[in-house]
Amino acid sequence: MKDKKTKFIFVTGGVCSSLGKGISTASLGLLLEGHGYKLSIIKMDPYINIDPGTMSPFQHGEVYVTEDGAETDLDLGYYERLTNAKLTRKNSVSTGQIYYEVIMRERRGDYLGRTVQVIPHITNEIKKRIYDVANEDDLDFLLVEIGGTVGDIESIPFLEAIRQIRQELGKTRVLNVHLTLVPTITVAGEQKTKPTQHSVKELMELGILPDILLCRSSRPLTDDLKSKIALFCNVSERNVISAVDISHSIYEIPYMLHENKYDEVVLEHFGLPVKPLHLPEWDAFIKSLMNPRKKVTIAVVGKYISLQDSYRSIYEALTHGAVANNAELEIVRVESEEIERKYMGKLDELFKGVSGILVPGGFGNRGIEGKIATIEYARVNKIPLFGICLGLQCAVIEFARHVCGMENANSTEFDPTTPYPVISLLEEQEMIDKLGGTMRLGAYLCVFKDGTKIKSIYNTDSAMERHRHRFEFTLKFKQIFEDHGMVLSGFYPENNLVETIEYKDHPWFICTQFHPEFKSKPVKPHPLFKDFIRASLENTGQ
Repeated sequence: MKDKKTKFIFVTGGVCSSLGKGISTASLGLLLEGHGYKLSIIKMDPYINIDPGTMSPFQHGEVYVTEDGAETDLDLGYYERLTNAKLTRKNSVSTGQIYYEVIMRERRGDYLGRTVQVIPHITNEIKKRIYDVANEDDLDFLLVEIGGTVGDIESIPFLEAIRQIRQELGKTRVLNVHLTLVPTITVAGEQKTKPTQHSVKELMELGILPDILLCRSSRPLTDDLKSKIALFCNVSERNVISAVDISHSIYEIPYMLHENKYDEVVLEHFGLPVKPLHLPEWDAFIKSLMNPRKKVTIAVVGKYISLQDSYRSIYEALTHGAVANNAELEIVRVESEEIERKYMGKLDELFKGVSGILVPGGFGNRGIEGKIATIEYARVNKIPLFGICLGLQCAVIEFARHVCGMENANSTEFDPTTPYPVISLLEEQEMIDKLGGTMRLGAYLCVFKDGTKIKSIYNTDSAMERHRHRFEFTLKFKQIFEDHGMVLSGFYPENNLVETIEYKDHPWFICTQFHPEFKSKPVKPHPLFKDFIRASLENTGQ
């Protein structure tokens, strides 16, 4: 790496979790691109899981899927939404991956009988992962977010690895950013710097001296507070940056950081010119976001509603579609199990004032009947309905039962003995029993049927979209569905798998087996989300 020009920015977090390392890292990436630089971003997670694919959405939030089929942390969604970086499985690293690779090498005898240790073998593998991404493209910057909080025992190998990189390349090639918290004591209204001081002390004990402190706070830091933090944390006062809580949308964060000169300080550290910030598409998006002319209310009926991050990409894609229609978005979050407990037969009450309904993905049979009842309600009452992944499968089950007359039709995932298995496992997957080994993951081609609504929305013959599912539409039921008015409108051509369905006798009823939310960006909303919001506004007469 010594002969390369790539600069490295390492982002760590302290005091507590959920301070926003992901969005702040993505925001810095956006700003650096706006200054004319090229970059990529890596997320390094300290958990021992190989990836979050088998982790509960309640614990970890959504699983974000890259184009090449990696199941990754949701922060990669922020990276892709805000920057032009092309991310792959190499951009998502976990402790599990690192140890697995080192142990496999040891089993092959690659270490020639030497004792395998955390230093240098584990740290060398971490550095290799970082350098591999840096060497892959001609990058100006590689941003690396270290997951977890300083003080966690799991993070220590990663912190040691970035300490070594700074030692190897020097401070002119490496910048350490530490995101910390400056809390306000409610009764006194006083901001406290002690948590930040302790967090920086822990970092320094590991041999890392932060160059920039990004201080999360409820209001801007005063000059006195900045001076105090700078003094006790051994950084320049100019490098103590306020990361103030935003009031409206996370998309305000990049400009809030820019106003606090975060990007300018970063570029100054490397001795690089601070070119004028040029983000015309982002400017237009923010202007529309902050000045809506209409309002749209979308109900999201899911299995993991109680955790905000479980459907993070869905919520963001809906926001992109709303802004593209100059509308303010209100999301009504509905737990599908709650429908089964309280609202069966009373959905008019639940969906009063709702402009459109989205049924997202998930696994397992919990809450399925609530989703099916929701889809029937939307179909019968002509409410715009967008089904994604499991949402498509529930729409197929609902249509089979209530339109095609297939009593007790179901997916074999939920009822292996159903007389009408309209959703089933592919034959080649049936002998695989390892979780994470049975799914269609990543980008697959979908070819659209002529004359369909979805083809007119995409305005193209085909599209590459990302998948994360095991079960498929059972093709032997194709004819009976089409005879009853269901349009099977998109197919994966290699083995004719159904990718999209729509219902003729409805203003907007489209379901996809793929996850279009993963490819939606603020400045380039996904066409399906944009058109779904348009139809939902039309449904309310706007």
